[in-house]
Amino acid sequence: MNLPWAEWLPRQRWYAGRSRELATAEPSHIVALRDDLDLVLVDAAYTDGSAERYQVIVGWNSEPPVEYNEIATIGADGDRIGFDALYDPDAAAFLLSLIDGSASREDVRFGKEPGVTLPVKAHPRVSDAEQSNTSVIFERDAIFKVFRRVSPGVNPDIELNRVLGRAQNPHVARLLGTYELTSQHDADAIAPLGMITEYEANAAEGWAMATASVRDLFAEGDLYAYEVGGDFAGEAHRLGEAVASVHATLADTLGTSETTFPVDTVLARLAATVAAVPGLDEHAAAVEQRFQKLADQQITVQRIHGDLHLGQVLRTPESWLLIDFEGEPGQPLVERRAPDSPLRDVAGVLRSFDYAAYGPIVDQSADKQLAARAREWVQRNRTAFCDGYAAASGVDPRDSAVLLAAYELDKAVYEAGYESRHRPGWLPIPLRSIAKLVAN
Repeated sequence: MNLPWAEWLPRQRWYAGRSRELATAEPSHIVALRDDLDLVLVDAAYTDGSAERYQVIVGWNSEPPVEYNEIATIGADGDRIGFDALYDPDAAAFLLSLIDGSASREDVRFGKEPGVTLPVKAHPRVSDAEQSNTSVIFERDAIFKVFRRVSPGVNPDIELNRVLGRAQNPHVARLLGTYELTSQHDADAIAPLGMITEYEANAAEGWAMATASVRDLFAEGDLYAYEVGGDFAGEAHRLGEAVASVHATLADTLGTSETTFPVDTVLARLAATVAAVPGLDEHAAAVEQRFQKLADQQITVQRIHGDLHLGQVLRTPESWLLIDFEGEPGQPLVERRAPDSPLRDVAGVLRSFDYAAYGPIVDQSADKQLAARAREWVQRNRTAFCDGYAAASGVDPRDSAVLLAAYELDKAVYEAGYESRHRPGWLPIPLRSIAKLVAN
């Protein structure tokens, strides 16, 4: 197979090498799914010595719908044209049929969960919502997530969705099936390739709901947050209940343990971020002091979501759902599966409230009235979320205020690094929060 991978990969939104120079991109594994369809693993090597493996379903002798032709067409291999077949409805439907039939193709194994029915007659379309994977939606019934970056080991999204679904927790979309690369000789070579879950067609994203509430508040200059029609506090309370429910199920099924606060990890992140982010150095000593005070702090840890924010929750007509249990992007698999304090998830949501409120006014920071209304919205929804979490779990996150603030600080440091690289205009949001947290 001789496709121009090095030219095509960097144009894909799920490509993770934008900050590095690509040296080579070559197929390392090819599995024929049918005569005109191959599953290809492409090894990308960078000039800094790092490497990644990507999954592409390659279609031949056909072409994707015209609206996807530019993004999906990979290029020529002799007299054949290869394209990303996830954009081809026929190919996507065929992949679903392989899962429905628990089929095998060479060392790739497909399988569905016990007692489920897959929508094999539904029409597929590629979702435009994701960045690191590609998802295909089958009408109103299922969403098929194809992992683009392939790593050996247990995928936490599959693992935790399976645990929560089989425990009948109502706050996750039910896992329907998976497929993976297998090996009879090397357990370390087994790698998850994709998963399919129920799709909530009538769901609204938490981020969209929260930012709509903020816009409503800013539009009403003489009303308090609780007086505005788009008040989000009731939803924040219910979201707190949902997060607490998921934490409880994970603790019951996978257990808990005791350890010390991960001071070395958070200090390492701080040092790396200070070196890269202008403006963070003035707070570094105070942040480090906060972390060092917790060096011997005993904490209870368990499996958690790991990267929870308002973009990782959906509101259905019945309840809130947590999605994408993959953990913090870019971290090694072993770290994404490591037990951690539930307060990390709580802190993630609290930080997300800050972003929802201050994002719309990041260029109007001098407007004291808007800043005051943003603070009011954040505090109201922080309180509601923690009240909901406490009501459902019997444990109030605010009772561990120092530890919770440390997790918020660690998250804000991570955000500062992210914004510095990708959205410098938003860097004031985490920097303002860091200054506030160390001052309290």
